[in-house]
Amino acid sequence: MKKTAIFFGSSSGTTEDIAGRLAGKLGIDSSDVYNVGEASVEDTAAYELLLLGSSTWGVGDLQDDWEGFLPKLKKADLSGKTVALFGTGDASSFGDSFCDAIGIIYKELQDTGCRFCGFTSPEGYIFDDSVALIDGQFVGLPLDEVNEDSETDGRLDRWVEGLKNN
Repeated sequence: MKKTAIFFGSSSGTTEDIAGRLAGKLGIDSSDVYNVGEASVEDTAAYELLLLGSSTWGVGDLQDDWEGFLPKLKKADLSGKTVALFGTGDASSFGDSFCDAIGIIYKELQDTGCRFCGFTSPEGYIFDDSVALIDGQFVGLPLDEVNEDSETDGRLDRWVEGLKNN
């Protein structure tokens, strides 16, 4: 598998927990897992595959730490890198903006030269709308640890298997 790092933003610890679980499933060392609130864009340079994770806050807002990191990442040349997105949200309370953060990151990184992978079918998800839903698929892996935590392990396992082929 490509040299991989996880970059996440987490306010309540949920997305950080998911980042740790992904690292375990993919055999990624903890030194290759970065909180974007403490990371620099230069940290991405050594990796071929970037797993980027964010929680969605309020009505479709990025997690706060991404507000400072994403504009810098958007200016970086990510040519030759593969990017996979994962996010957490609450599909019941915020069904109209479920996991919008990963959709925002996806749109912001469109012109950086990276290739995206890790798209997910919306089948089995209960939500109303999401900017992360493009052409009938989520642009990454959305997770609802509030209402559908019993689905998380299976969703993570399926997503990780797909990543291993990229």
